[in-house]
Amino acid sequence: MDQLAQALKDNDIHFVRIVWCDNANVIRGKAFHTTFLAEHQQHGIGISQGQQGVPVMYDAVVPDSGLGPVGEVWLAPDWSTLQLLPYATGHARVMGTMQHRGEPWALCPRSFLSRMIARAAEAGYTVQAAFENEFYLLRTEAGVLGSGDKTLFAATQAMDLYHPVIDAIATALIQQGIPVERYYPESGPGQHEIAIRYTHALQAADWQIMFRETVRAIANRHGYTASFVPKIFQDHAGSGCHLHLSLWQNGKNLMPGLGGELSAIARHFIGGILHHLPALMALTTPSVNSYRRLQPNFWSGAYRCWGMDNREAAVRVPTNPTLPSPTHIELKTVDASANPYLALGATIAAGLDGVLQQREPGDALAINPALLSEDERTHQGIDRLPQTLNDAIAHLQQSPLFLDALGAPLSTAFIGVRTAEWQAMKEWTLEQEVALLLERY
Repeated sequence: MDQLAQALKDNDIHFVRIVWCDNANVIRGKAFHTTFLAEHQQHGIGISQGQQGVPVMYDAVVPDSGLGPVGEVWLAPDWSTLQLLPYATGHARVMGTMQHRGEPWALCPRSFLSRMIARAAEAGYTVQAAFENEFYLLRTEAGVLGSGDKTLFAATQAMDLYHPVIDAIATALIQQGIPVERYYPESGPGQHEIAIRYTHALQAADWQIMFRETVRAIANRHGYTASFVPKIFQDHAGSGCHLHLSLWQNGKNLMPGLGGELSAIARHFIGGILHHLPALMALTTPSVNSYRRLQPNFWSGAYRCWGMDNREAAVRVPTNPTLPSPTHIELKTVDASANPYLALGATIAAGLDGVLQQREPGDALAINPALLSEDERTHQGIDRLPQTLNDAIAHLQQSPLFLDALGAPLSTAFIGVRTAEWQAMKEWTLEQEVALLLERY
């Protein structure tokens, strides 16, 4: 504690934010002043148990979450995640793990991911992962939301237009220990993608929280609103948050097979994800708005299939000429309305089930599935994925794998929250959704 206190003092830190992400994927935090470090170092700060029953629309507990105003849990700081905030002088951040009576709380999303990592370890595997975010940088001028940008995908003109804010975001991420790997402007006006390096699964989810926080804060400093909402504009590209995964054992990547093919274990891992994907989508694409993005011919993964470098398939297997390939898989049916701990943990559970049950994913698809006839898709075992949040929730409610993995308290709260969002927003227009969600996600 003395070393921690000295480090905070040396860096002139006044407040430490303990951060969590709730079932609606709203990033929240409580902060303590460093003069009271001794009181908060181990147990952190208390929050109401009802916080895990709050939807995205308002700060009130939904009736079917199994939660209410009674009960307290503690946000215990994980000091290994401590970072000074380059965009908030005098503040630092740690990730919080929810504890109840000194034990991990059953409704803690971060603890859920840790349990799935442990499940993989019991089977002899470790998971490396990365979230690949697309986001918009927008301004409201004369009451109209936009960017004034009419450039195209990867246009160097867009790089020049946004150079100051993108560089500032990259610098702030690197200062927090997040390796920035690639950047390019995306197809939409003011849309961008910054790819960060893969890491072990828990840190990958932590970095996703840090990434969203950093992009939004730096954008605000430059006069922009940064938004990860899946579909903001009807006539422009949606924003995904593709999830990249690889399975390892004893320091060896298990994904590549012989001659540029996938290994058998990689095929089974994909088979598990595809088998459970309709239910998994309630956790990876969990907002009403998500399903506006998930349309055929928009590279969003609207069909249940996989392929080598096939950007219309739900699971894409990227190839790489410089490494033993393929090195990993990419789940495209993910967006940043997903709590990263729940999304990644559930994907691991699905993939592991595929490995244990030796589920086959079928043949790799080398064309756009939308170009196949309905009969051809049926013959190849390819189907359209859920087209509404309500459909995905129904699949989740019938999934023994996910209900068991999440546990009854967490699954009840999550389904209660997301069902309340569906009931509230199912008849909203896109403009109404964006008005609410723009600065939530």
